[in-house]
Amino acid sequence: MESTLPTQPELDHPNPTTSLLSFDSDPYHPPTRSKPTKLTLIAILLTSSLLTFAVGLILGFAFHPGHKPDTEYRRPLTKLKNPVVILVSSDGFRFGYQFKAPTPNIHRLINNGTEAELGLIPVFPTLTFPNHYSIVTGLYPCYHGIINNYFTDPVSNDKFSMANHDPKWWLGEPLWETVVNHGETAATYFWPGSEVKKGSWTCPQKYCQNYNGSVPFEERVDTVLSYFDGNDIPVFMTLYFEDPDHQGHQVGPDDPEITDAVVRIDRMIGRLIEGLEKRGVFEDVTVIMVGDHGMVGTCDKKLIFLDDLSPWVNISDNWVQSSTPLLAIRPTEGVSLKDVVTKMNEGLKSGKVENGDKLTVYLKEDLPSRLHYADSYRIPPIIGIPEEGYKIEMKRSENKECGGAHGYDNAFFSMRTIFIAHGPQFARGRKVPSFENVQIYNLITSILDIKGAPNNGSLTFPQSILLPEP
Repeated sequence: MESTLPTQPELDHPNPTTSLLSFDSDPYHPPTRSKPTKLTLIAILLTSSLLTFAVGLILGFAFHPGHKPDTEYRRPLTKLKNPVVILVSSDGFRFGYQFKAPTPNIHRLINNGTEAELGLIPVFPTLTFPNHYSIVTGLYPCYHGIINNYFTDPVSNDKFSMANHDPKWWLGEPLWETVVNHGETAATYFWPGSEVKKGSWTCPQKYCQNYNGSVPFEERVDTVLSYFDGNDIPVFMTLYFEDPDHQGHQVGPDDPEITDAVVRIDRMIGRLIEGLEKRGVFEDVTVIMVGDHGMVGTCDKKLIFLDDLSPWVNISDNWVQSSTPLLAIRPTEGVSLKDVVTKMNEGLKSGKVENGDKLTVYLKEDLPSRLHYADSYRIPPIIGIPEEGYKIEMKRSENKECGGAHGYDNAFFSMRTIFIAHGPQFARGRKVPSFENVQIYNLITSILDIKGAPNNGSLTFPQSILLPEP
């Protein structure tokens, strides 16, 4: 059985030494003091007098009975009857990509909206399906059930893949289901889990697109825009792009192909904005642009081979449910889990295993609590977490390739993605601290003014990011 969802869990934040950029600066050396001259003293007195006069004017104006302080409130809707949210995902859009090239449309949203200043923090593991489903349910993977892109149920021995739409795998209540539960219309143009018919969500043909990666990005945008041309405008819509994740896996995060992909995404955002403006609803609609994870460069010189551990423990192929970057091991029944972990770590730290010091293996219950990756029977009992950019393979091979990967510890800054929100309830040009993507569910239900399902996000989070009512 799945574990019970905590009512309001406390969020464990990543170690700031690994999850935040550090800025080293030279120690401050006070300048050598020199004796002030008479002219200097006169200048100081004049400057002080002018400053005092200026401050007096400012304070007199600010506290004049007829003056109102400049406070921004949420802006009223002018064309739409109800709030509408478009949730846009650019897969693998690592935080910082928005500066790789001129991205005028993305920066229009940033400059006139609210941005997570140092990026959005994905959930662990930093993989596509677990994170996309966390965004729309507000749940950590151990509670929404999608604990990896591929895994095996240890009880039924059934296998989950990204093409599986059986509702037994997909727990929790995604936003499209929540919206329908409140008598409103939702539309999904691709999103992991959106094709699953569960609860009140039937994946209606008109408003639920079955995944097809060959559909041009322009067609996806235009279809979403067409929803504003009918009488029944969905109050919640999703829009998904595979890029720049597709290129990131092939060439890593620093290749010119990534820049091209980011520019293409910016064009799609521009197409969306232009279409909303033509319909006169851009300022009424909330556009939230996110990614699911970041990306880091990998090369075959950064490899850890499980076969190298054979002097300590033999790891069978059928034990390994995923190998890289998330190592997930479920030994056969009767094998001591504790012994396997102890022997693996002994070998890895012996100095005799290539790159062995770059991998740490845990019993899942001993994982750092900030990862929230223990409370599900679906999660294999042994989890290995490599250092940033390292890959794990069973056997040595002659393959030599460089590319990119994700799935690492979500404390790594390279795994961060973007959060940009533009709409009536978001301040213009505001920067907010980074936060985990499980907070987005409550944020969207607050914008739509509907009651959400229980989740791992904070119920007070929306108050910290949304504008107050006038």
